[in-house]
Amino acid sequence: MELNSLDVPRFQRKTVPAGNRLAGFAAIVKHFGMKIPVRRPTAVGEGHLKGGQKGQDGWRLLDARYWPGTTFAEHLEFALRHEDLDLLVIKKILEAAPAETVAAYVRSAPGGVNTRRAWFLYEWLLGKTLDLADLPKMNAVPLLDPAKYYASSGKPSSRHRVRNNLLGVAGSCAVIRRTEKLEALMAKGLGDKAQEIVGRTRAQLVMRAASFLLLADSRASFMIERESPMKSRLERWGRAVMEAGRHPLSLDEVMRLHDILIEDSRFVRPGLRTDGVFLGERDLDGDPLPEFVGARPADLPGLMADWLAANEAMRQSGIDPVLQAAATAFAFVYIHPFEDGNGRLHRCLIHHVLAERKFSPPGLLFPISAVMLDKIDRYRDVLRSHSGPLMDAIEWRTSSARNVEVLSDSADCYRYFDCTEAAEFLYECVERAVEKDLPEEIRFLRQRDEAARRVMSSTAPPSPEQQKMLDAMAALRSKPIPESPQTTELYQALAKHAKLTYPEALVTPYLFQAGTDSYAWRSRGIPVYGIYPYPINAEDLKRMHGNDERVPIDSLVSGLKMITSLLIDICASKP
Repeated sequence: MELNSLDVPRFQRKTVPAGNRLAGFAAIVKHFGMKIPVRRPTAVGEGHLKGGQKGQDGWRLLDARYWPGTTFAEHLEFALRHEDLDLLVIKKILEAAPAETVAAYVRSAPGGVNTRRAWFLYEWLLGKTLDLADLPKMNAVPLLDPAKYYASSGKPSSRHRVRNNLLGVAGSCAVIRRTEKLEALMAKGLGDKAQEIVGRTRAQLVMRAASFLLLADSRASFMIERESPMKSRLERWGRAVMEAGRHPLSLDEVMRLHDILIEDSRFVRPGLRTDGVFLGERDLDGDPLPEFVGARPADLPGLMADWLAANEAMRQSGIDPVLQAAATAFAFVYIHPFEDGNGRLHRCLIHHVLAERKFSPPGLLFPISAVMLDKIDRYRDVLRSHSGPLMDAIEWRTSSARNVEVLSDSADCYRYFDCTEAAEFLYECVERAVEKDLPEEIRFLRQRDEAARRVMSSTAPPSPEQQKMLDAMAALRSKPIPESPQTTELYQALAKHAKLTYPEALVTPYLFQAGTDSYAWRSRGIPVYGIYPYPINAEDLKRMHGNDERVPIDSLVSGLKMITSLLIDICASKP
């Protein structure tokens, strides 16, 4: 089958670099007119490139020596040989191609590595059988190259002579590429390191540290959702995550955990949702402007069954627990099976896998949510990097209830994904929790105990002021508050007007060595920025909060102009 539209100026909102033609997955997707995203498309040029290939503006460019030809078979072979495995794209192009075209490709080299892989994927993903005889006995080839991907030990298929070492099942499967970052993080043995830290710490101290880390994780999980929870909601979260890993993951177990997390079922329908769900904004008429749309309600039972089967397959394969936690938790939140609480339950599932696989020490919870809150922009970028490109492939309309109603058969968009970036992010969170948060909390408790001991040895019992000081230390420790981000509209406006007013000034955050009211605001998810817009000399700086404190009139004028222009700029941008 000949492909058309290989020489085009644009592909999926990307400009094709001059002198290049689409190749591999991009060429086939373009030929069939599909909207399914090719996340890193490939093109082949006319000339020579040093090293044969390069990356440019989201493209993978290869030189003329790699040009595969003009047929479906040639571009499929090219994609399987040179591009990252994308199960969603592969399923859709195999679904779109005539069965005989795929069969002819397999017959062209029946013992070939990639023809066998394509044949297996066709029958495994589509649940259909090609008109081909079983292969004679020969060495099986792995579906995933273990040098490039994290894989299971695999199950052999005697028909295709392929060892299926994918991580999941046909209806739900993540792919995780081997990267230098993941290899380095896995080599640290963070699970063993956590066990070692706990093993050399007194049991009572571990219990107290565990209580604080649980509280920190509870608060952070709600703050990620921009919520300030009551004590009862924090207790519900704590109960849910401390039960994580005690029971095998099943739909009933997921619903049980969800019931614990949801405070009042009067406002959230229990069970799998029956309506659409989206994340995003609304226009002036109240209609949805989604940046993410969850799976169709009718698809949820099948998607959840396959998701559970994939998690069990990974558990049985013995894959690294953090990789399993990433694949299971992020696949769940992309499906978004409930009306509310999907984000919190997604983070609870991370704890479930780490506890079930005995990666985290018994009774101790890594404050993953607290680290995610500190890295909130990166966390959101990871989520959006997968879900954003899928929006063009999901057809929807506004329902009569001003919700989203998915019209297209989009279930496959929630079955397969490249989990590499999510796995790197989660491993970084675990690394911070094990190497920084856990030992720092234990060290703090030891220092607090020593301070209390000294107080008790000098006065018995401690005076009200001394006890107040100790209680304040513990209270501050129980509420880790993230710094105000530098990505907000307000921060950007501050930086802009500071440079306009004082062109030679360097605009940069710094650590303020005193206390302010910002803690109270930031603890509620409201960013705060302190700024002193009045230039003063060293002598005036010495007078601050002292005798003869003053600001030069010229500095006062310039500072007031800066703040005034800043406020006008910010307010004028709002409707």
